[in-house]
Parts: sequence; structure tokens; C-alpha cells
Amino acid sequence: MTAAAAGPGAGPGAGPATVPTGRLELVLARRGERTVAVHQFHAGALRVLRPHHLDGSGQPCFVVVNPGGGHLGGDRYELDVTVGAGGSALLTTQSATKVYRTPAAPARQHVRFGLGPGAVLEYLPDQLIAYEDADYVQCTTVSMDPSACFVAGEVVTPGWAPDGTVFRYRGVVLRTEVVMGGRTVVLDHLRLRPGEDAVAGLGFLEGRTHLASLLVVDPRADRELVEQVHDLLAAAESRVPGLRCGVSELPVPGLVVRALGPGSTELTDLLLDVSALLRARWSQGPRVALRKY
Repeated sequence: MTAAAAGPGAGPGAGPATVPTGRLELVLARRGERTVAVHQFHAGALRVLRPHHLDGSGQPCFVVVNPGGGHLGGDRYELDVTVGAGGSALLTTQSATKVYRTPAAPARQHVRFGLGPGAVLEYLPDQLIAYEDADYVQCTTVSMDPSACFVAGEVVTPGWAPDGTVFRYRGVVLRTEVVMGGRTVVLDHLRLRPGEDAVAGLGFLEGRTHLASLLVVDPRADRELVEQVHDLLAAAESRVPGLRCGVSELPVPGLVVRALGPGSTELTDLLLDVSALLRARWSQGPRVALRKY
């Protein structure tokens, strides 16, 4: 891609197209009982580690690495992952995504996932940490076959500020669009702007500091599964002080979980608990162990 090429962020408010700060392409295909990478490409400040297997299911785990250590103003990252028919993969990050001061322009990340018939992709990155004066925009597009399974989690954490206060970042925008057969079936647009709440800063978080989301789109997601997730969340609320969460059905088979809590550890554990429930129900292997050290 050249500096004159139109990037995926081109459009109203996207600013001039530039060479991405980091770009990663990964194409996965099923080979026998395992899923393997048939195409890999990286440029700039994005890498992917050699896959490893967390269990005996044949599902590889790919770890995305940013050697630069964090996102700065004007940075743009592009991540493209395609899972072919019948393939299954888990994608995570080596560490938290850190967004530092962005005085000139927001840091942006454009993510594109493609899932073929019967494909499975679980995207469970470490938390997103937005520090003082940080502005971050992430746009995720998922193009998937109706028979595929897509699971994606996100935890947003306010970073440290010199005066010890929270919510000193300028904004976090997380936009996710799921497309089937050329038609948008799910559009989730989360916008956090602390400065726009003149009373208490992000008052709609009800005094909590951290937010988590989990999106599940799968033809096997029925009302019974939604009830099971609801029961799991209710049990977690009674066990973890300060935790508040809920689950909603989607227009297509699937669900979305939202959770507010006191810290990233509690919310990450909660999302992994829901993931474990899904994996057990669909015989996709044991609970994911994402320990990075």
C-alpha cells in the first residue's frame, strides 16, 4: 500500500490515507483435523507469533504482537483474518493494547474478519487501556457465512493519570458490523466520551470504571443458551462486589454481553467464563487458558 492508496478508513472524517503503522494479514484453512495458516503477511508494527495449541481439539491459537508497545496519535493499524470453510482458530494479543496521548489525531485500528461455511473464530484480546488524553477509534467488520461461529470480547480500562483520577482519556469508539450475504445483520457502536458528561464523567457506567463486551453470532445460539448465560452472569454478580452485567439476544442467532466492573481482571474472568460455557455447550474444547507469561 502506498501513501496515495485509499485505506479501509477512507471516508468522511477519516483524514488522508497513509501507510499503515502496522498491518497483518492471516488466512487460515482446514487441513485434515487441524487448521493451519496458508497465508501470512505483516508490515510495520504488527506481528503474529507461531501458533500453538491449547488443547487437543486441533484449534490453533495465534498471538498478535505490537513491538512498538503502544498506539500514538495518528497511528493506524490494519488486521485482516480469514478462516476458511470448517476451520477453527483462536486469536488473542500478547499484552494489553495501550493508547497513549493522541494530541494530533486519534489512533485507529481497522479489523476485518472473514468466516467461511462452518468456520469458527474466537477473538479474545487483552484489555484496551486508554491513558490520559487518549482518543481511539476501532472499526471491526465481520463478513461471515450464516453457518459460521464468531465470538469476540473486549475490555476497556481507563489508564493511569498523574492526579490519580480516572476517565482522563478523550474518547474510545468501538464499532462492530456483522455482514451476512451482503446484508448487515448486527451493528454495535460503543462510544465513550468522558468529557461530554458534565456531572460525573461517564455517568452511564453507574460509578464503575471498566466496561466489557462479548459478541456471539452462531446458528446454535438459542433461547436456552441466552438463559444459561443470564444465570451465569447473575451468579457472578452475587459473587463479585461491584459487578453488574446483562445479556441480550441479537436479531440473528446470537447474543451480546455487557458488563461493568471495578477492574479488568474481574471482567476478563467473566468473559472467559461465558466463553467456557459456549465451548462446553458446543464441544469446542475446554476453557481457554490465555496466560501470557
